[in-house]
Amino acid sequence: MTEATQVPLAKGSAAIPEATHRIPPTSREEIDAALSALRHHADGWARLAIDDRIQILEELITSTHRVAERWVVEACRAKGIDFQSATAGEEWLGGPSVTLRNLQLLARSLREIREHGAPQLPKKPFVRPNGQVVAPVFPTDRWDALAFGGFSAEVWMDPSVTPSGLKDTMGVFYKEPNPKGKVALVLGAGNVSSIGPMDTLYKLFAEGEVVLLKMNPVNEYLGPIFDEAFRELVRRGYLRVVYGGAAEGDYLCRHPEVDSIHITGSDKSHDAIVWGVGPEGEERKRRREPRNTKPITSELGNVSPILVVPGPWTQADLDYQAVNLASSLTNNAGFNCNATRVILTHAQWAQRAGLIEAIKRAFAHAPERKPYYPGAEERHARFVAAHPSAFQFGPKGEGRVPWTLITDLDANEANDICFQVEAWCGVTSETPVSAADPVEYVRRAVELMNDTMWGTLSCSILVHPKTMKDPKMARVIDEAIADLRFGSVAINQWAGVCYAIVCTPWGAFPGHELHDIRSGRGFVHNSYLFDRAQKAVVRGPWKVAPKPAWFVTNKNSNGIGRALTDFNARPGVGSFAKVLANALRG
Repeated sequence: MTEATQVPLAKGSAAIPEATHRIPPTSREEIDAALSALRHHADGWARLAIDDRIQILEELITSTHRVAERWVVEACRAKGIDFQSATAGEEWLGGPSVTLRNLQLLARSLREIREHGAPQLPKKPFVRPNGQVVAPVFPTDRWDALAFGGFSAEVWMDPSVTPSGLKDTMGVFYKEPNPKGKVALVLGAGNVSSIGPMDTLYKLFAEGEVVLLKMNPVNEYLGPIFDEAFRELVRRGYLRVVYGGAAEGDYLCRHPEVDSIHITGSDKSHDAIVWGVGPEGEERKRRREPRNTKPITSELGNVSPILVVPGPWTQADLDYQAVNLASSLTNNAGFNCNATRVILTHAQWAQRAGLIEAIKRAFAHAPERKPYYPGAEERHARFVAAHPSAFQFGPKGEGRVPWTLITDLDANEANDICFQVEAWCGVTSETPVSAADPVEYVRRAVELMNDTMWGTLSCSILVHPKTMKDPKMARVIDEAIADLRFGSVAINQWAGVCYAIVCTPWGAFPGHELHDIRSGRGFVHNSYLFDRAQKAVVRGPWKVAPKPAWFVTNKNSNGIGRALTDFNARPGVGSFAKVLANALRG
C-alpha cells in the first residue's frame, strides 16, 4: 500500500502548504499602524457621499487599466506562462479584465441608486410557480447582448423575498441613514488574480467597510500592483495591503481593530480561524464554542460537478463538448474552485464511451502547465494512488502534474476521494449513473450532486437543445435547476462564466452553519447588490461562436483578453470592434 492510500480521507477543500514568500511579511507594528489608519477613516468612508464614491470608482478604472499589462506580465512570469502565448489570455481575462468590469458595474449601480434609489434591472423580475422571485440580470446592457449572444442570467431570491419587497433588498447599505464605520479583513486567494481585488471592492462598495487586504503568499508579488491600481482608495485611507502567511493571518483575525473577516480559500483555513487548530480546535468545534466570534463570510471551494444529459449528440457535438469539459479543468492549470471535478454521465447512454474518448483526445492535445500551487504533486499522487487506472496525459515526473482523467467511478461509493475532496490540481473524474431512462437519470444525478458530492459553490448541466424539445425532459431539467443546491448553476457552460460576468452573486448556496461550513457563507460580485439572493442561474448556447476565449483550443485568447481589458476600461464602438476582430481569430 502506498503512503498516499494510508492517509485518512479528510473531506473538503485542499489543505495547501504555505508558499515561499517573495515579499517579507509585514511586521506587527506595521499591521497595527495600518489598522489604526483604517479605523480613523472608517466612519468617513461609511458616510461618504455617493457622488464621491462614483468619482473614486472612475479613478480606479483609469489606474487599474494603467497597470493591466504589468499585472499580466507578473502573473505569467510566476505561473510559467509565455506572455506572448495564447495561454496568457487566462491572466488578462481572470485578472484586470474582470476587475475592470466589476468597477464599471459598481459605478453603474451607484449612479442608479443616486437617481432611482436602487440598481435598475435590465428586465422585469418575475415569480416562479412556487412563489420564488427571480431577477433577470444579464445581459446588463447592449454591449453584453452583442458580446454574449444567447447568454442570460437570473438571480433566484430567498423564498422570504416578495415581488413588492425586492427593491428593498438591493443596495441595503445605501439605505442606512447614519452607517457606522467598520474595518474588514480580506484574506486574498492565491490562484485567480482578480479574487483579492474583487472581494475588496465588495466589502468597500456593497457593505461600506474599509479594508485591510492580506495578500496570499502564492501571489503576493501582485500586492504592489494592486496598491497602484487602487491608489485612490489607499491615498484616502480606505484600503491597506499587507503581506505574510498563517502567522500574520492569525494575528489579523484576532486583532481588536478588525470588525469582520472575508476569506477565499479552504474550509481548513476557515475552521482554523473560527475554532483554532489541533485537538483543542476540534474540541471547540464539537462544543460549538468558536474562539473567534467576528462575522465571517467565505468562499471555500467545491467538488464542482457537471451533469451530462443524454441526447442526440453528433460527433461534432461530442468533440465540442469534450473541449468544453477539458477547458473547465485546464484553465489556470486546474487551480480553480470551479474547475470540473466530477462529470456525471448516464450509464446506459450509447454515446457515453464516445464522449469519454473525445475528452481523452482533448486532454492529449492540451498544453502542459506548470503546477505553480504548493502541494500539487502530492495531491495528484494521492488521487492516482486511489485510482491507479487513471488516464494521464502529458509529461510526468518531478515538477509536473499531467492532466488526469479518472473514469467509471462507482456512484454508490459516497466516500470516494473524487466525490469528497477538491483535488486542486489537474485531476477530474467521471461517474456513470445507472437509470432506466434519461428522466430517472437526471433525478438520480441531481440527488448525487446535492447529497454526496462535497460543496455547494457551483455546478453545470450540459443538455442538447433537441432534448429540451421533449416536454418530459424539459420538465425534468427545469426541476433539476430548481432542486440543485448550489450558489451558481450554469447551463451548457463551465461555471467559471458565473464568476466572470460579475453581475450575479458568487458564493455557496445559503444555509451552512459555522461548524459545517462546506463552500462557505455569503456572496461577492453581485453588482446589483442583492441582500437576500439564493442562487444564480446562467444559461448559454449549446455551442458558442466565435470560439470562447476560455477554450483551451482558442489560438488567440491572449488577443481577446487584452482587447476585452481595453473595452472594459473604455466601452465604445471602437474598443468593441477590436474585441470582435480578435474573437474571430480564435
